[in-house]
Amino acid sequence: MAERDLIVVGGGPAGVMTGLLFARAGCSVTVLEEHADFFRDFRGDTVHPSTMEILAELGFLDDFLNRPHNRLDRAELRIAGQDWVVGDLSHLATPAPFIAMMPQWEFLDFLRSKAERYPGFTLELSAPVTTFIEDGGRVAGVRLADGSERRARLTIAADGRFSLVREQQLLPVEKLGAPMDVFWFRIPKTRSGTALRGSIERGRLLVMIDRADYWQCAFLIPKGKAEELTRGGIEPIRQAVAAAAPELDISALHGVDDLRLLSVSLDRLTCWHRPGLLAIGDAAHAMSPIGGIGINLAVQDAVAAANLLAEPLARGEDTDRLLHAVQDRRLLPTRLVQSAQKAAQDRIIGRLLEPGPPLADAPWLVKLLNKAPLLRRIPGRMIGLGVRRERVQSPDAYAA
Repeated sequence: MAERDLIVVGGGPAGVMTGLLFARAGCSVTVLEEHADFFRDFRGDTVHPSTMEILAELGFLDDFLNRPHNRLDRAELRIAGQDWVVGDLSHLATPAPFIAMMPQWEFLDFLRSKAERYPGFTLELSAPVTTFIEDGGRVAGVRLADGSERRARLTIAADGRFSLVREQQLLPVEKLGAPMDVFWFRIPKTRSGTALRGSIERGRLLVMIDRADYWQCAFLIPKGKAEELTRGGIEPIRQAVAAAAPELDISALHGVDDLRLLSVSLDRLTCWHRPGLLAIGDAAHAMSPIGGIGINLAVQDAVAAANLLAEPLARGEDTDRLLHAVQDRRLLPTRLVQSAQKAAQDRIIGRLLEPGPPLADAPWLVKLLNKAPLLRRIPGRMIGLGVRRERVQSPDAYAA
């Protein structure tokens, strides 16, 4: 295949958004996705206001909101048997002041439909990449499992926390650690409501995400304990879930096969680039599921990469000298978010997962947030808009 301007490894939100923005700027782009379609269950489904701001800047927001989705604008916790409201997104000064709960395959299909309007965009499915091609000391493309090659002037790795750049140790990784793993599962809804809810007790943490007709549930467990907890079957998990949220219909959990294990990791590359290669999204910084912000940070990375690289790449310039600027731009928000996640993991979640006396009451901060609606906007803003959100500055070569 003839050389392209850009190859993107990974057809997740960061990869497809990257392909869209670079093709929009006039680059020839190939996005390579190893699976035959986008359909995978229990992938991140939270599209935050910061991402919808980007869609609005591109003129896509109305079309996006026409796709099936559910809206969340507040966060609740149940502690010591009492419910507390701790976050509010509804007052954010942004085009969409809520979290859009949309299946990731729906979001990816939406981005693909917009990207395919640009003649330089190509998406290849069932295209697993096995290695990078190096030529003259720089990455010059990739080799697929079938032995074929795809060459480009720049390659962007957006293939998640199990990225090829990590597997082949092309870029150094700093591991921050995580004290928990997560069982994902779904429970049909028996009552109305549109909120992100958490049930917190000593040794038992459950998060419930409203998905219109069912709850998408995350049950937190100590790191590496999944096999031990399920060795005797599903019943211990069923009973723990019933104790955490009595209103849930646990009969929907028929067996261990209904659980999907997420092995939580928190880490980041200390260098995101080398000549001809840039890593973004979870490939550059694996995030904890706390806050559901991984997708949105990855999309912000894609926007920053396009802002800094797309126009020079479209003009045929050497972009190796610019790759560091993407890391320079995105490292601060990555560090701040990961620091907050690590603090929550180590000081709250890890301690709660250890044996100890039952919780008798909610912490004072939870009580304060529940009592003061104005203060609830602070965590709402941090979750919804994050730190140093990006604006689309890459050009539209087809605007005329």
